[in-house]
Amino acid sequence: MQLRNIPSVEAVIRTPGLDAVITAYPREWVIDVIRETIAKNRQDVLAGEEVKDAQTISIEVENHIQKVIAPKPREVINATGVIIHTNLGRAPLSKDSIQAAMNCGSGYSDLELDLQTGKRGGRLGSIKSLLTQLTGAEDAVVVNNNAAALLLALSALCLGREVIVPRSEAIEIGGGFRIPDVLSQSGAKLVDIGTTNRTYIQDYRNAITEDTGAFLKAHSSNFVISGFIHEVGVSELSSLGQELDIPVMHDVGSGAFIDTRRYGLAYEPTPQSSVSEGADLVFFSGDKLLGGPQAGIIVGKAKYISILERHPMMRAIRMDKLNLAALGATLAHYIKNEAESKIPVWQMISATNESLMKRIKAWEEISPDYMEIFPSESAIGGGSLPGETIPTVALKINAHSMQMNAMKIQSLLREFDHPIVARIENDDVIIDPRTILPESDGHITLALQRIFN
Repeated sequence: MQLRNIPSVEAVIRTPGLDAVITAYPREWVIDVIRETIAKNRQDVLAGEEVKDAQTISIEVENHIQKVIAPKPREVINATGVIIHTNLGRAPLSKDSIQAAMNCGSGYSDLELDLQTGKRGGRLGSIKSLLTQLTGAEDAVVVNNNAAALLLALSALCLGREVIVPRSEAIEIGGGFRIPDVLSQSGAKLVDIGTTNRTYIQDYRNAITEDTGAFLKAHSSNFVISGFIHEVGVSELSSLGQELDIPVMHDVGSGAFIDTRRYGLAYEPTPQSSVSEGADLVFFSGDKLLGGPQAGIIVGKAKYISILERHPMMRAIRMDKLNLAALGATLAHYIKNEAESKIPVWQMISATNESLMKRIKAWEEISPDYMEIFPSESAIGGGSLPGETIPTVALKINAHSMQMNAMKIQSLLREFDHPIVARIENDDVIIDPRTILPESDGHITLALQRIFN
């Protein structure tokens, strides 16, 4: 009987206010959304819920349409304490990188034009110069992500040939990306050597055949093996590669140009150290510890880079102009020795607890009965420095004292105009200022004031 009371499509269309929606957007789409909303209400009624009137359905239709057309991804405030947060878009860009992308995208650009000659030019000219200067490599090429970079190199240099990989380095990173699967997709054959925890140079020698196409080393960027271990270093492997004319490929992962040991962290392989140790091709991401846009960067010997640039796959995975502009501006920060003062990732890593305390104290004073400052740990995240943390100070919202569920508070923070993503720890909501850009401090203040008022 209740089903008879569910409003019709026409009844919803006639509700006040929906005519503006139908005028603004394609009528067929709006009607489809109305039908879907009515169908959902029918299912809810069958499950024992109440019938919604035409006006309620009309409001739901409009809200759904507004949600669909809203810009996506949308800006959020990262209060989790995870610096390179994959779910939140990894590394935030510097102001200069953002401006470079805006300048490039707001009009035309010299993307593939040589302004001096007036003839067609390569899109990677200045990027190549910056990368070779920073790493000491002979040449460089850039594609849209690091998985594509590795796939390109294997496809171009090792099709139908064998690639020797230690068992401990046949890794899987986020999203189910596995080294063995990439090798298979590229047309190369995986030859695994050594054991899970120990590999020696003799293992490489014993595996070499006339079909050997490359040695591949992959940095374990998201896990740690400790204890009774041994691995072959890049320099030792490169000596063997040069002796037998077998290229050495080294995936260093995060693209850290700065020595992470400066900040009490474990050593993260740098592209420049891999190049200096003799690797023929070095791979790394643009949006992790490099602090730039999504990119897959390859630096190394010119004779190999030139082969990659001529491969048919190159056009399918090349970078777009906006990311190229942002990457160029990011690399320029390193050239000018201003990465730690201009690139957000390095600003966060280098921030002192004293500077964080000054910011967080004002938030605690909003409601000291329900919030307190306490010592905590910030994580690097994003497939970089696994298990490594930085001592920090954080704000704890005591959900129990407020007689609220921590997940409810966390949800409320996400509902503000500038959504705040916090973490839950021991049933308390934690806001870590290390990963909050200083220009967002006012939004944190406003959100906390609203919650406690």
